[in-house]
Amino acid sequence: MKQLGTLYFFCGKMGAGKSTASKQLAMEKQAVLLSEDEWISSLYPDQVASFEDYLKFSAQLKPLVKKHVQSILRAGTDVVMDFPANTQKLRKWFLDIASEVHASHQLIFLNLSNEQCLRQIAKRRKEQPERAAFDTEAVFIHVTGFFEAPEASEGFNMLELNGKE
Repeated sequence: MKQLGTLYFFCGKMGAGKSTASKQLAMEKQAVLLSEDEWISSLYPDQVASFEDYLKFSAQLKPLVKKHVQSILRAGTDVVMDFPANTQKLRKWFLDIASEVHASHQLIFLNLSNEQCLRQIAKRRKEQPERAAFDTEAVFIHVTGFFEAPEASEGFNMLELNGKE
């Protein structure tokens, strides 16, 4: 029987480094990297003006992305998803992607403090001025209100990485 790919995905507050870590992991694993930000900006250019817009477009993407990722996993290729797994509901979606095709998975939890994330967001604002409208402390506080840290009871193969102070 053909070996299935492994699904890798990330949980972490805004600014925790999910995108950077996903790029590094995809290179290490020679895996397919899928970025939600890239899909949304390509499919819905200049249409994301608020967090609510992001949520709407993210929800529209999910059925297509799920089928696409499952096809890649069935072909035996690892997939790294730069899509946030920051709530129990979102993490269940990732688990369903893998379990429905009997593929293995790994949730990587970037467990950084609010202060560490805000420092990284401030740095990113300088390096990527086009993100300045969204990379603010106010947006961080709003988005962090929805964050749910993963729990063992959710049944994930999880690797927790703590930030270095």
